[in-house]
Amino acid sequence: MTAFLANILLALAWMALTDSFDAGGFITGFLFGFCVIWIGRRDRQTAAYHRRLLAIASFIPYFIKEMVVANLRVAYDVLTPHDYMVPGIVAVPLDLETDLQITLLATCITLTPGTLSLHVSEDRRTLYVHAMYIDDPAKLVEEIKQGFELRIREIVQ
Repeated sequence: MTAFLANILLALAWMALTDSFDAGGFITGFLFGFCVIWIGRRDRQTAAYHRRLLAIASFIPYFIKEMVVANLRVAYDVLTPHDYMVPGIVAVPLDLETDLQITLLATCITLTPGTLSLHVSEDRRTLYVHAMYIDDPAKLVEEIKQGFELRIREIVQ
């Protein structure tokens, strides 16, 4: 049985034991199951499950923060009379290998206001990104690599 399935079953058991059949009961049971599996882990698969779940849990607040900051920057630019945009296209060299990893990166970039993934090179080593605010192209590339790419690599590995 996989650790994720065991965690879901423990969450459902928690809901049944506490008679709380709602989202809060499920989340509490899921966290309780996560702790139980963490304490009782004995194999690599379970350790990888915990590492991946913690990576996802750290990615969500990072993505929300990036989304809010980008929304505020675009909204400020739209609402003020002065135009702060410096649009352009940058080439981001990729360390990601699989199609899933590259797709997740391109999707996260596109979902962030002010940026858009345009094209992946044929050898899948470069992602072309259009951004509304390119003060320093090297800094933008480094932000993408140290932000989204690093966290996606942690999640999918």
